Amino acid sequence: MSILEILKQTVRALWEQKLRSFLTMFGIAWGIASVILLVGLGIGFNVDQKHRMRSIGTDIAIVWGGKTGAQAGGYAAGRDIRLTIDDARAIQREGFLIKTVSPELTHNVSQVSAWNAANRAVRGVWPEYQHFRSLTVSTGRLMTQKDEEDGHRVVILGAESKEQLFPGSKPAVGQELLMQGLPYTVIGILEKKKQNSSYGSGPDNSQLFVPYTSMARDFPPKDKPGIIRGGISNLVIEPVSPEKHEEAIAQLYRVLSARHHFEPTDKDALFIWDTFEGAKLVERIFSVMTLFFGAVALLTLCLGGIGVMNIMLVVVTERTRGIGVRKALGATARDIQRQFLAESATITLISGGLGFAGGVGITLLMRLIPLPDFIPHPVISPVAVLLSLLTLSLITLTAGTYPARRAASLSPIECLRSE
Repeated sequence: MSILEILKQTVRALWEQKLRSFLTMFGIAWGIASVILLVGLGIGFNVDQKHRMRSIGTDIAIVWGGKTGAQAGGYAAGRDIRLTIDDARAIQREGFLIKTVSPELTHNVSQVSAWNAANRAVRGVWPEYQHFRSLTVSTGRLMTQKDEEDGHRVVILGAESKEQLFPGSKPAVGQELLMQGLPYTVIGILEKKKQNSSYGSGPDNSQLFVPYTSMARDFPPKDKPGIIRGGISNLVIEPVSPEKHEEAIAQLYRVLSARHHFEPTDKDALFIWDTFEGAKLVERIFSVMTLFFGAVALLTLCLGGIGVMNIMLVVVTERTRGIGVRKALGATARDIQRQFLAESATITLISGGLGFAGGVGITLLMRLIPLPDFIPHPVISPVAVLLSLLTLSLITLTAGTYPARRAASLSPIECLRSE
């Protein structure tokens, strides 16, 4: 029997049982589409979280003073460690494993523009802070070293701060903003950030940023006023490379322990939020989630394959008499086997193709349309596509082989006796 004749018989047999064929094919198509979509969403969540982590800083550590956990150098345990601007300068001078450092001095300050008023957090920082904290402006410019050295009264607004103080299309850059009665000039508006975590006084969108020297002069801490010896809210450091991250943290402890008289091994003396470790933890979580999604989708596809095998076994039972007639007329066991293999292959390949097209199509469509902030855009994974195609090939072989062999092994006399 020719291949063309086998294909004609296959199409005729599937058409005679349209509803059953459709439902069987739907299970395979749904399984293939599920693999592509679920794995794509898992990878999309991972990419989205990495992007959100980059909005804080990909390899930085935020450092606060803690309480000493042990005695050291004649000093009692339980002392408060209060960080100062001199600590930042010492790290800048001695920390060769630390690429950049910036102090942060944060207070809530009243702001008044020509259109509105607010009472938002203001952060005084060094210019380097803007780069490793991923601050980029949509309009205007960032702070410069000259702004810091000369203590210029300039301010950068977060996206939400701009909307409150200069609502709608009101111009902000170049405008005067009174901060606790002192005139500051708006030099830039930050691009809106996707940020699911923050520290201190909230996300960057809601804040204002000024040079540290201006902040320390105009809005100093109440208990330690001044620029040179003034207290700060916290430090932010960036190691020279991700590979040197742990060594840089150890060096930070050594520099600050010498200045504040605690042991370099006393982890309680400083409280550190390590975004590098946080990023690795998030990546592990979402990698496991992606594997789980993929496993569930592949299981769905395998269940679809079981459905194909079940249907083919039913078909063999229904056509037992027809198989006997064909064998009596000269059809060989190989012809019978090829016929049933062709039917199962047609079901799996057509449904697999439709599922593949549907999964890829929906993924591409979701990348083109705007989605809610909490739903990431899925990513087409070559690994997921390859796994789904390999699983489909396996289903094609296994789902059709057993029913085809069973049909081919029937004797003509037994077939003709069946009702």
